[in-house]
Amino acid sequence: MTVEEIKAQGEKVYKRSKLLTDNIMHYCPGCTHGVVHKVIAEEIEAMGIQEDVLGVSPVGCAVLAYNYIDIDWQEAAHGRAPAIATALSRLRTDKIVFTYQGDGDLASIGAAEILHACNRGENMMVVFINNAIYGMTGGQMAPTTLPNMPTATSPYGRDVSMMGNPLVITELIAQLPGTCYVSRQSAHTPGAVAKLHKAIRKGFENTRAKKGTSFIEVVSTCNSGWKMSPVKANEWMVENLFPVYKPGVLKDE
Repeated sequence: MTVEEIKAQGEKVYKRSKLLTDNIMHYCPGCTHGVVHKVIAEEIEAMGIQEDVLGVSPVGCAVLAYNYIDIDWQEAAHGRAPAIATALSRLRTDKIVFTYQGDGDLASIGAAEILHACNRGENMMVVFINNAIYGMTGGQMAPTTLPNMPTATSPYGRDVSMMGNPLVITELIAQLPGTCYVSRQSAHTPGAVAKLHKAIRKGFENTRAKKGTSFIEVVSTCNSGWKMSPVKANEWMVENLFPVYKPGVLKDE
């Protein structure tokens, strides 16, 4: 259903940022991606940098981000967004480059890419959506899946003795000399969204000032993959993900 069809039925369509397109998002109801898209679009619009921003999205639920935020986008192979962003930031030094990646993409197949890009201090912002699962491909276990957390490929829970510990990659990235700003946020309450706004703004400002790599993790939900209602998923995230992936600023130079 298009926006026009929704309006024709007498329903209101709320859209604050002019950079958000009229395309109906494909994300599941309650998905965090839509909120983060909105935050990014609003910050780009508020900073007046629409013509200066280049976004990179790889394989994952956010692969169609170009459908929703009206800026220039580059698609990347699975896990390779930091490599594409490196090329863009070096070739187009006049642009503000950012990647938008999920945990299955960034922390798994793209782990080497992101670690080396951050270690080099490539001038870009990374937005890392962590919902502790592979959302797009059926809810498999991801590197960030918690111990004993059931997934499609660990139906009895993640067995640490066999499958290893969850990868808390943001803490690793905070230790790298090339990162100037490392923050972990969420988007499940108005207060959390306000903090996320500040983090995204900081990341864009750092990139514009050519300070190196800004890395912003967003602890998120996947209520369809977790098989929970949106409300229950938010509660579960706070109770279970936050103790492992603690929100806050890890580094600010």
